[in-house]
Amino acid sequence: MSESGTQRPVPGPPRPDAPATAGPETPAADRFGDLEQRPVSEHVEVYEAEHERLQRELGTIDQL
Repeated sequence: MSESGTQRPVPGPPRPDAPATAGPETPAADRFGDLEQRPVSEHVEVYEAEHERLQRELGTIDQL
């Protein structure tokens, strides 16, 4: 974490009308919405992909 003395804005909570997204273009509901129809063995792949996406996103948090 850098200590430049300049404060950065902190994002507020999501707006109720804002769609939840799993990525810039993929709604989270689309990513997890069909899990009930998929075999359990495929669930791991979906969750691992989301975990990797979250790690990439959170890895950039200091760059804001």
